[in-house]
Order: sequence, then structure tokens, then C-alpha cells
Amino acid sequence: MKCIICYQADLGEGLTSIPFERDEFRLLVRNVPALLCPYCGEALVTEEVALNLLGKAEHAFGQGLREDILEY
Repeated sequence: MKCIICYQADLGEGLTSIPFERDEFRLLVRNVPALLCPYCGEALVTEEVALNLLGKAEHAFGQGLREDILEY
């Protein structure tokens, strides 16, 4: 599958970090499985991974945390 941003390279499986921000809340989720473009660095995640990430972010936000770093 070609990168949907740069159209220059095929995507490969790898890991990335995804940041979340809401007002003063900041969260970084590391080691997220994704399809990565070796040319431009774009990262695409599946719908399942995206829903899991949103659940983690909402849980952390609901706990009243201001900053956190989580492993996927």
C-alpha cells in the first residue's frame, strides 16, 4: 500500500508514538502498532488501534491526570 500523504513509498509495519492534547491535558502513548512511510514519516493506525487509543486517552483524562506517558 502506498503512502496516502506523499505517494512516494510503500508503507511498512512498525511502531510509533501518538500524542493527545486537550486543554492542559497531555498524553503520549508509545509503541503503537502502525503502518509507517519510510519516505515522509506518516503513520497510519487501524480502526481497532485508533479506538483503543481513544479509550486510553479518555480513561487518563477521566482520572484527572495532567500529563502522562503510556505504553500501548
